[in-house]
Amino acid sequence: MATQGLSRLNRKEKWIAFIFIFPLVLQFVLFLFGPLIYSFYISMTDWNIFGTATFIGFENYINMIQNDRFWRAMGNTAFYLLGIPIGLAISMVLAVWMNRGIPGITIFRFLIYLPVVSSIVAITILWQWMYNYEFGLINHLLNSVGINSVNWLNNRDWVKPAIIILGIWRGLGVSTIFYLAALQNIPKSLYEAAEIDGANFLQKFRHITAPLLTPMTFFLIVTGVINTMQIFVEIQIMTPAGGPGYSSASIVFYIWQEGFQYNALGYASAASWLLGLMIFVITIFNFAMQKKWVHQ
Repeated sequence: MATQGLSRLNRKEKWIAFIFIFPLVLQFVLFLFGPLIYSFYISMTDWNIFGTATFIGFENYINMIQNDRFWRAMGNTAFYLLGIPIGLAISMVLAVWMNRGIPGITIFRFLIYLPVVSSIVAITILWQWMYNYEFGLINHLLNSVGINSVNWLNNRDWVKPAIIILGIWRGLGVSTIFYLAALQNIPKSLYEAAEIDGANFLQKFRHITAPLLTPMTFFLIVTGVINTMQIFVEIQIMTPAGGPGYSSASIVFYIWQEGFQYNALGYASAASWLLGLMIFVITIFNFAMQKKWVHQ
């Protein structure tokens, strides 16, 4: 009898648990999994949102890989990834400095994290003004030290570095705070043992700090790649046409342009699926390579 009562109680608990998770499952099916499958079907059609979707198989994918603008957008997106190691290096230096217990560091933490919680649109508009060729703050500072003004957003050689600088500045808060948390979890006994052996600051950083920060570095690289490959707002606001000669357009900007400016929803869906596949492959590659350099 006790066993039957326990079995009845287990079934009741399972039903209660199912009732609680059912809304989340329904939300996933209706708003994520369902649209995901439907978008794959749309990617194999010729659909301009107004007419009937005509099934054309893999024609959108074939046209895409033959499109010069697509490959320019892919090249630009790959270039933006260069900002990840630069940003992580700066963040690591800042975190090590902040971890030394300098007076007033709480205020600095607040200031460095402020861009993260600020509106990306507002920040981008602010930097657009700073990059202005005639009266922007950055060119004013350059002129003050004898350097000629740079046409940041209208020069194909400078527009991508300009967007990378903005991305690095905005992302410093997150990566620095994460590195700071990781630093505070490193046992102080390791540094004390190294000091007894006569190790200096650089030797302690090379043999203790950097290796023990590799798990956090791996996490920031994975999330940084995913976020960078989806960069859009900065480009859409700063260079609404994709920059001179399509030199700033990212793959997401290309998808938005094809889908919502040219109404080629089938083609844009195909590009979205290709982007998702690339992010998946790169993420799997990062996880496969972590065994060679991440120290647990």
